[in-house]
Amino acid sequence: MSWNLDSDRPIFIQIIEKIQMDIISGLYHPGDKLPSVRDLAQEASVNPNTMQKALSELERTRLVYSLRTSGRFITEDTAMIEHLKSELAKEIIAQFLSNMQKLGIQKEEAISLISEISKGDCHDTVRM
Repeated sequence: MSWNLDSDRPIFIQIIEKIQMDIISGLYHPGDKLPSVRDLAQEASVNPNTMQKALSELERTRLVYSLRTSGRFITEDTAMIEHLKSELAKEIIAQFLSNMQKLGIQKEEAISLISEISKGDCHDTVRM
């Protein structure tokens, strides 16, 4: 599994975002145990200290918790996960609408285009 980290932004921030996305997309379920710091660092091709920093931040936000000798686990607070999912979706939509506005496409037109594409009415676009 590729992590696709780039050098444009801090790596630990990208790791946090990747793990958050894995949680809200269902790759990790509430209560699941995370792989060890060393295993995650190897998978992501990063220094274990960088991975530790990202996981510590996820613990600070309570999305992940640790049990002393058992490892780290995903929160069982499904409301927190749903809230995170909703907030990330809002950010993506706001960024999308901002990009559409830069193209000269207003919000209503962008919504109409989304509706066309999702219905399959637009033959010149990539299908979802």
